[in-house]
Amino acid sequence: MKRLTTSVFAALFVFGAVAMGSGVSARTVPARASIQTPSVAHAITVSKKKSKKKKKKPTTTNFNSCSVVTQSQAGSAIGESVTAGVLGNATVEGGLACVFYGPSALSPHTPNVAQADSVRVVVVKGADALTWYNKYKSKVSAQTVAGYGSQAFYDGYASLSVLKGDYYLRIAVVPAGAAPSLTDEEQLATAILPKL
Repeated sequence: MKRLTTSVFAALFVFGAVAMGSGVSARTVPARASIQTPSVAHAITVSKKKSKKKKKKPTTTNFNSCSVVTQSQAGSAIGESVTAGVLGNATVEGGLACVFYGPSALSPHTPNVAQADSVRVVVVKGADALTWYNKYKSKVSAQTVAGYGSQAFYDGYASLSVLKGDYYLRIAVVPAGAAPSLTDEEQLATAILPKL
């Protein structure tokens, strides 16, 4: 009787799983008059797919940050001649960085990574500009800076972040052999903001 009950239960389980579409699949069950419990356990495979909710990542438009800053302006901010701007990924801001290198910058130049003796300018344009601005602000010891855009902060290290409408501007001036100065970022912000 126990074997018959097990067989009926297994058949109902497979039938119910197929009818309900629950992701349960059945392998071939040997056509025997009796099915032993271990055979049923091995004959039925249960697989449940977990549905992962994808976290919505803020989007950006690929704004060309080099379109708002000149080589001369970057050189003036860092106090030395710099290379022409090169576009690189800006993971903190989610946009494209325009990076200028001074003569003491390490080679090879890697615009995707911040380094000494460089000027990085990033402009993120669009509905998610505020999201990127706040995301970075939450990760640093932000010091409010007045007079730039609708809100601005210095990260306490080497960059000024400014929010102006649907633009997020981040400027980092990192001279070689000297401490970063907010004054350098403010100089560039004054030149760039009218273009946004």
